[in-house]
This record gives sequence, C-alpha cells and structure tokens, in this order.
Amino acid sequence: MWQGFSIRPEQASTIARGVDYLYYFLTGIDLLFTAIIFLAILYFALRYRRRSEDEQPEQIEGSIPLELTWTLIPLGLVAIVFLWGTSLFIRNARPPAASMEIFVVGKQWMWKLQHPEGVEEINELHVPVNRPIKLTMTSEDVIHDFAVPAFRIKKDVVPGMYTTEWFEATKTGSFHLFCDQYCGTNHSLMKGEVIVMEPTAYEQWLSGGIRGETMVQAGARLYEQFACITCHGTGKGPSFVGIYGKPVKLTDGSTLVVDDDYLRHCILHPSDRVVAGYAPLMPTFKGQITEEQLLQIIAYIKSLTPQEGKATK
Repeated sequence: MWQGFSIRPEQASTIARGVDYLYYFLTGIDLLFTAIIFLAILYFALRYRRRSEDEQPEQIEGSIPLELTWTLIPLGLVAIVFLWGTSLFIRNARPPAASMEIFVVGKQWMWKLQHPEGVEEINELHVPVNRPIKLTMTSEDVIHDFAVPAFRIKKDVVPGMYTTEWFEATKTGSFHLFCDQYCGTNHSLMKGEVIVMEPTAYEQWLSGGIRGETMVQAGARLYEQFACITCHGTGKGPSFVGIYGKPVKLTDGSTLVVDDDYLRHCILHPSDRVVAGYAPLMPTFKGQITEEQLLQIIAYIKSLTPQEGKATK
C-alpha cells in the first residue's frame, strides 16, 4: 500500500540536501513548541482551575530570569534560522562561473527552452548530470514560476525582465517541471520534464537534435538585420566589445553594470539609458523584436566579452 509513497520529492541536486536540512530543522522547532505550548496550556488549565465561586487567584509577580529565558531562546533560534537560510540563499543565488546557460521563455501555457547550440525544446529540458546549469528566464505575457521540486528550485519568470536560477543535477532520470505561479485558465497544464542524462548520452542527444543557428550566430545575424552595426562600434554609439559585466557611466551621472537586464532595457527603451559622450540616436525596438530574438542578440553581445572560467564547446 505504501510502496513508492514519499512525504517529499527525491533529492536530485546539490542544492536539495541543504534545503531539506533547514526544512527538517524548522519542522522540528514547530513540533517542539507546539508540544510545549499544548502541554503548558493543559497543565495550567488543570493546576490552576477555579475550584469555588469565592476563590481569588494569587497575584504573581514578574520574574526577570523567566522573561529573559523565553525572550533569548526564541531570539537565538530565529537568529540560527536567519543565518542558515541566508547562507543557503546566497549560495543558491550565484551560479558557478562554468555554468552551462539555458534560455527559458514562459508563455500561456508552455515552456520554450533553447540551448546555446541552437537546439530548442518545448516543455522538456535535457541536461547533463553533474554539471551546473544556469537558467536565464523571461515571460511573454504574465508572471510564471519555473519550479523543479526534485532540485528544490523555483523562481518567478517575470515579463519585461530577466530572472535567473541554477541547479546541478546529481542523478540521471526524468523530473517533473511545474509552473508554481497561477497564470490563467490552463495553469495546471503548464508542466513538463527535466531529463538528466550522462554526459556522453547528452552529447549524442544534442548532436542529433534539430538545430539551426547557435544562439550567438542567430544574434549576430539579427545584429546586422536590425542595423545595430551601423552605430555601435562606428563611433555613433558605444562599442559592445569587452563591455559585458563592466560598469558604464550614463548622461545623467549614474553608473550601471552592463548585464542582461541592462541590454534588454537599452534595446526596448534606449532613451532611458544613454551612455555619457553619445547622443540619444537609437530608436526603440519595442514591438519589433520577440523575446527569443532579444535573448539571441544579448547572447551575441555577451560573446564579444570573453568570460573568465566559462566553459566553452
């Protein structure tokens, strides 16, 4: 009857064990204090119940040691949970430098995923085992949430911006992928599978997949198609060579780091962020370019800056 039943999903990533240990600690504290409070209420209800109509309760003065005890113990437990949770958050929020990047676009009601080599998938994601995977995600319509319970990851996928999360699978197999944010009528149907494979099997799958241009090649083509090359690098606009990940000064005096969100915003709203020393000549491409094309152009611009520690194929 209970064969195959589990109170939690299996642990299938490097992140999962740390998240589960914190969960067990929180559950243990909840059960401990539930028992203490229940037993205290039961004891006081029986020990100090009123036995006659004219009985007057004894006045109890405050106790500083007792006040300090029930203040400092919860404070210490909360501090442990805060520091433990913060360390997990910081660790899990920073993808390793050698991560393989996968691009994700959510829309009602499906997931579209693209590998750097150009292979595209719908509601499926093939990845190699024991290799960190960075997901760069955005939405075409409403807020979604990319969640894989076995990996203990979930992150909102927001229209108009990029969010990232990462994982490193520790075992092969097929694992459920869900949208964990209600996104409309068919929200429950927005699901898929993450298929983790041995590295050699993944390479065979990748080589046999239907692919056209790589992300960088497609971005380079679009870069020319939209005539970006006529300004950037010719002196009319700032050059993109070696600029990704570096700070740039704007005409309003502020300084921003060139990342995915910065590039996306500059393509769609160029007049908001004009680099110091250049005139606001760039037109907006809002409504003329899809989310997939934006990701491809950004992938091309990123390729113009060598990434230290980045795995290359």
